[in-house]
Amino acid sequence: MSTLPENLVPSEAAPGWMNKGDNAWQLTAATLVGLQSVPGLVILYGSIVKKKWAVNSAFMALYAFAAVLVCWVGWGYRMSFGESLVFFWGKPAVALDQKYLLQQAFAGMFPNATMIFFQFVFAAITLVLIAGALLGRMNFHAWMLFVPLWLTFSYTIGAYSIWCPEGWLAKAGVMDYSGGYVIHLSSGVAGFTAAYWVGPRLTKDRERFPPNNILLMLAGAGLLWMGWSGFNGGDPYVSNIDASLAVLNTHVCAATSLLVWLILDILFFGKPSVIGAVQGMITGLVCITPAAGLVQGWAAIIMGVMSGSVPWYTMMVLHKKIWLLQQIDDTMAVFHTHAVAGSLGGILTGCFAEPRLNRLFYTDWEQNIGLFYGFSTGRTTAAFRQFGVQLGGILFIIVLNIVATSLICVLIRLIVPLRLSDEDMLIGDDAIHGEEAYALWGDGEKMETSRHNSAFEVDDFPKGQREMT
Repeated sequence: MSTLPENLVPSEAAPGWMNKGDNAWQLTAATLVGLQSVPGLVILYGSIVKKKWAVNSAFMALYAFAAVLVCWVGWGYRMSFGESLVFFWGKPAVALDQKYLLQQAFAGMFPNATMIFFQFVFAAITLVLIAGALLGRMNFHAWMLFVPLWLTFSYTIGAYSIWCPEGWLAKAGVMDYSGGYVIHLSSGVAGFTAAYWVGPRLTKDRERFPPNNILLMLAGAGLLWMGWSGFNGGDPYVSNIDASLAVLNTHVCAATSLLVWLILDILFFGKPSVIGAVQGMITGLVCITPAAGLVQGWAAIIMGVMSGSVPWYTMMVLHKKIWLLQQIDDTMAVFHTHAVAGSLGGILTGCFAEPRLNRLFYTDWEQNIGLFYGFSTGRTTAAFRQFGVQLGGILFIIVLNIVATSLICVLIRLIVPLRLSDEDMLIGDDAIHGEEAYALWGDGEKMETSRHNSAFEVDDFPKGQREMT
């Protein structure tokens, strides 16, 4: 007779290797990350752009989320976490077989189905972040091709190399707790590269691109911030003390970064910018991501100060001085908020990663040590090696995404134009989708320029009745 409580007795639906609490938290964390994209970034993108781009911007995010999921279960997951094809890439294979889905995942005490869903939402948000650099001018048909191609030939390589236990950078010891390299540095570099190939917005849009709804923008930003509890809290693959630390560090760094960015805006521009505060929030979240469960709370504060100031400086000062940055139209400043902040986070992880916390997270933890702890413990050789590995990981991700993104854009433009025509860009949503975000125009007048007046894409009234009206 079993001495275990009834709810812990293994069964066909709850095998002995599965921890119900870990499985529940992993599914919850995955859902929180999913909510960052849908509706989080859908709302943020749709509201932070000019009114005529609201539908297109939101829909680019929604499309990417759906397209990535189909590609992920079709081949992407096993190219990122499956059997090795080469040292930096897994073999493509379908991840829909019942037997495979119900087996224990490569890490954690839950099934493959949970891991596939958890890793999917990370892959999806990476493409959604890239879209931020391309808002306001990219041909939607080109975007439809870009998403599956970039997922297949860029994201899977970075994920396998750094996150898969068999990946060459994982074996080398790169510390990327939750995606500072795989997601944020990748999306920042890829978005900036794609923006070069797509070309700029109209000159008048670049000069004036006011948000159409700042309150909705804050709602989207709030979903993004709170969803980061799952983003970083889910990556130990277990509901343990390290997950708790990762969640707290995440929010401490984000809050500190927001305040630093806000103070700098007030000091140099005289006004507390709401958009600036959101940018500071994002850079803090990005910077702590590679370090969330590997650093102490005081280090999270320091990282918040750095992430609120260094990307602010690159965006507000260097951007105006460096010719290349001025030439490339990065709509949402993804290069600064994700590439710069992600690289900064990876470097600071190499400084502040604490040995005991590394032991909680990594299997082969003895090779992982922050530079400061290397000096204090006498392990300077290991610490300098780790710092060099962190820099090497940054270099690899940068080169990978410049090359892969450029090749993908060159291929796509042989099929369809990457950039919308000037005529379509003058009109915006109605020219691209035949739909507009707001029914009201001016002082409450109904705007009737859209091609469609109902959800079924037909006129509300027959032609004769409309003419009489």
